[in-house]
Amino acid sequence: MPLTLCAILLWLPSSHASDNWEIEGSHGTLQVQGNLTESACRLDMSSARQDVWMKDTGTARLAVPGDRAAPVAFEMRLTDCLRTQAGQRDGRTGALSWSSVQPTVSVSFHAPADMDNPQLVKAQGVSGLGLRLLDSRGEDVRLGSRGKPLFLTPGHSSLYYTVIPERTSAPLLAGAYRAAVDFQLSYD
Repeated sequence: MPLTLCAILLWLPSSHASDNWEIEGSHGTLQVQGNLTESACRLDMSSARQDVWMKDTGTARLAVPGDRAAPVAFEMRLTDCLRTQAGQRDGRTGALSWSSVQPTVSVSFHAPADMDNPQLVKAQGVSGLGLRLLDSRGEDVRLGSRGKPLFLTPGHSSLYYTVIPERTSAPLLAGAYRAAVDFQLSYD
């Protein structure tokens, strides 16, 4: 009986027929949904994964711990930075960076630290060499902690950093090296 009842209901005219839904041409419904959210700057996709190619360095240039090779700069491009009020405290000094018209961001870098010098990123594949990260002011980047708040230009902004190969106290062993450094942007 239930199967017969379902078959009969399928053959009955649609309730739309009474309001001329099917007579005057093709009709349909468009359901639109979305969210309007507060925009923060976004990392440009070309900056999300970067290959930084270091120049060849001779071991003679890194004779003693602390010697440095040629620096290589890289850039992180941000888009959709809106003119907005922002305030952010420096995690190290507690100083407040505040603006009524400029957004702020702080960047933290995460990578395995060199065993002989924890300020440096561990370079895999060699010995006696680590990688120092510097911000645009030439100050050391502390691995694992948020850097100083940086003011951004509404619209598009770029953040500039430098990677420098540096000799450590471990015995120097030449070879190809690599390192992976993750970074995180924090907007407040």
